[in-house]
This record gives sequence, structure tokens and C-alpha cells, in this order.
Amino acid sequence: MKIHEYQAKALLAEFGIPVPKGGVATTPAEAKKIAGELGGKVAIKAQVYAGGRGKAGGIKVANTPEEAERLARQMLGTRLVTHQTTPEGVPVSKVLVEKAVNVEHELYLSIIFATANRMPVMMASEAGGMDIEEVARVTPEKILLEYIDPATGFQAFQGRKLAYGMNLNPAQIRPATSLMTNLYKLFQARDCSLAEINPLVVTSDGELLALDAKLNFDDSALFRHKDIEQLHDLEQEDPLEVKANELGIKNYIKMDGNIGCMVNGAGLAMAVMDLLTHAGGKPANFLDTGTVNDTGRIVNAFKVFTTDPSVKAILVNIFGGMARVDVIAQGIVEAHNQMNIKLPLVVRLAGTNVEEGKRILAESGIKYTEASDFYDAARKAVEAAKGGKN
Repeated sequence: MKIHEYQAKALLAEFGIPVPKGGVATTPAEAKKIAGELGGKVAIKAQVYAGGRGKAGGIKVANTPEEAERLARQMLGTRLVTHQTTPEGVPVSKVLVEKAVNVEHELYLSIIFATANRMPVMMASEAGGMDIEEVARVTPEKILLEYIDPATGFQAFQGRKLAYGMNLNPAQIRPATSLMTNLYKLFQARDCSLAEINPLVVTSDGELLALDAKLNFDDSALFRHKDIEQLHDLEQEDPLEVKANELGIKNYIKMDGNIGCMVNGAGLAMAVMDLLTHAGGKPANFLDTGTVNDTGRIVNAFKVFTTDPSVKAILVNIFGGMARVDVIAQGIVEAHNQMNIKLPLVVRLAGTNVEEGKRILAESGIKYTEASDFYDAARKAVEAAKGGKN
């Protein structure tokens, strides 16, 4: 789960990490008022769940309260398109009005989970303010890593090592180490999957300041953090993903193809997307139904497919282990009985109770194309999508 920059900065401040002074505005008048209270130059920053705002016009500088009002009016109510959004962009309903600071140097700092090492890792670089992926590609030697043993936590010597590696001066080593320690405390206490400060700046006064912040949270741990869960802005999410979540389908991700995919198992679902691409098609989504034997979940998946105007065909690829094929088949029949589904349907079934599942579909009277194997299913789905109607 993601939250906005202003919310992330509030959490950083709660854990003793210095952030610029500022306030959130939902109207141009509020932006003017906040700018007046801050005095002098301010930054107007669109609050969206996407990076690359600066290059897309989502961050602008105002020298007066009146200019802050004008810039906020230009942003609010629009949709911001960046390299991290869809072509339609994301809505701008809030702007962060923040006191401008004199920046001497931009750094990078973050914590993520290193799955291969099964522990968090703190990443730091003296090349902040730009995409860390680009830094890693062009100058990988500038990416510094410190793995954190959860049993002992982040150690001061690790912070000093990173601080010196970022070429901070001796007077900044201790505050930098303290900042890193506090960032790890936040990461651990709030079950973050990502805690990123980019850029972490050194001001002209020699102070360290989190000029931007991004926090993502482990969805599976949100039951422990109801206050964090309430910060989620559904307006920023894809409507179909929101709908799927409301229907109890947690493992759904919207994509830009035209073949709706219903698969059980994340690995099989990814393999289906690869095969569809290999066969000349494009998946409209990732959807893992899981191993729950529940016809209602299958019906709800079809509700999402039929809501998506880009879907021209549906591929159901089920390999039943703990999930029973006959339950899946019954769910497909119930979905067609409840909805007027006219999309071409390709079904490949294998595994537990497969013969019963095939019998249920065959006797249901619904129109579908049976596939003999994995490859046959992908090929037939691509062909069906070429003439499918929604």
C-alpha cells in the first residue's frame, strides 16, 4: 500500500527525521494561505502515487503567495502524466505547499527487503535526486549497501560507513547516522516494504533534510496498522483494482492488453502472461484466484473482466491441486447464469476433479472453447481476442 508524500513526511517527522515546513492544500486559496504563513519562496508539489513529477510539471516554485495560488489552480483538478503512470495519468486533488530550501547537495537513501538475503538492506548514494535505477546502470559504484540483521537492528558503524561513503563531511556523520537509525526504526515499526528519501539533501547551512519521501507498506501487515490503512487514497489507484479488492480478489493487477486471465497460482499466472505474449497477444491483467474453493470468487473475477472495456476474450487456465477443478467450473457456470457474458471464453482445465469439471461445463450449455494444453490455451485465447466483443 502506498501513501502520499505529505503523509510519509509526517511519519518521518514522528520518528525524528527532519523534513521541510509545509502544509497540504485542496484549493488555491488554501495554497495561498499556507504560502503566506511560510513566507518567502515555496514549492508547490502535486500529491500523486507516482514518481517523475518534476519533469512532468508536478513540482513548481512560487516566489509569492499569489503565485502559489496561481500554480495550485493550474495543478488541482487535473491529471498528471509521468513515466510511472498510464497515458491517462493520475488525478491531482491535493498539493503540498512547502518552504523552499537552499540545496547544496542531493543524496539518496532507502530501505527495502533483499529477498535473496532474507533481510532488509539500506541503500545509499551520493547521486540523489534522480532515478536510482539510472545511477545503478551508469555508475553502479555509487550505490552503497548495508544489510541489516533483524536480530540486532541497524548499527551505528553501518551508518558511519554509509555516511562516509556518501562523502559527507565529518560534522554531518553523526546526524546522518542518527537519521539512518531512525529511518530503520520507522521501517520496522510500521511494517514498510519501502522507505525512500530521494533526495535527502544537504542544505546551505549544512543540515540534512528529507526533501522528498516515499513509504510503501506490507499489505499483509495492515491489520496491525489501522491508522496507516486509513491513509490510503483510493482515487489514486486503478478503478478496476479497487473494484477487484472490494470483491475480495486481492491478487489482481490491471495491465494494458485485451485478454482477461483467470489463473490459480502466481507462478502459473506469470507463465500464462509470458505465453500469451509469445503467441502474439497481450494480457489485460494478472489474476491469481488462489487455492480457495469458492465459486463466489470465480463469479467476482468475471464481474471484473466484464467491467474492463479493454477485455476482448477471457482465458481460464486452472491446474487444480488443493483447488478443485469442479468448483472452478461451477463458478464459471454461475457467472454466466448471473451475467450476460458475450466475451469469447477459452478454458484449459487440469488436476483435481478435472473430469467432473469438464462434465459440468459441457452440460451447462454455455459457449466456450476448450484447450488441450497450456500452449493450445494461449494460442486460442489470442485468436479469440481478435474477434471478441465486450
